[in-house]
Amino acid sequence: VTNHTSLSLRYLRLAVGLVFFGVGLGLVVIGNFGLPPWDIFHQGLAEQTSLTIGIAMILVGAALLIALVVLKEPMGVGTLANVLVIGLVVDATVTIGGSPTNSLLRVACTFFGPIVVALGSGFYIGARLGPGPRDGLMTALDRRGLAIWKARTVIEGAALAGGLTMGGTIGWGTLWFVVSIGPTVQFFLRRLDTA
Repeated sequence: VTNHTSLSLRYLRLAVGLVFFGVGLGLVVIGNFGLPPWDIFHQGLAEQTSLTIGIAMILVGAALLIALVVLKEPMGVGTLANVLVIGLVVDATVTIGGSPTNSLLRVACTFFGPIVVALGSGFYIGARLGPGPRDGLMTALDRRGLAIWKARTVIEGAALAGGLTMGGTIGWGTLWFVVSIGPTVQFFLRRLDTA
């Protein structure tokens, strides 16, 4: 495999990962049993500004890029693509998925959403083209000795606390996301890392 082919495959993994990530978040929004912690924050911002949740994600992601600079975390095309792509995919997923009334479908969306997010994380972080701003915080903590699953759980918990203060939507889906995302990201990242 040539370096050009290898880089092309990494870009493909990045794109696939970001789409999975956005679809997974969109599924949890569609399920409507409580948003993922960061999305509680995004929802509050969206409601206060009349933006879509996806555009709020993009704005928060851009602000978090500053934190990565302060932490001297490596950034790449994946970092910037994360900020731009995921929010747009979430908006598209929510638009396409609508507001289902079937409870079983809503439960399935809420249950599988974090797993799809974790799969997306494994693909795009594993491509090593730069983590997104939220995942950059996770990998920064990992480099400082905190296991990936613990780092992700701490970050999601902090976002949850911030979202609650803004009056975001919380439910069992929020708790499921908080407890499932760390271990599932670690599972997929170990299997999909290109190193």
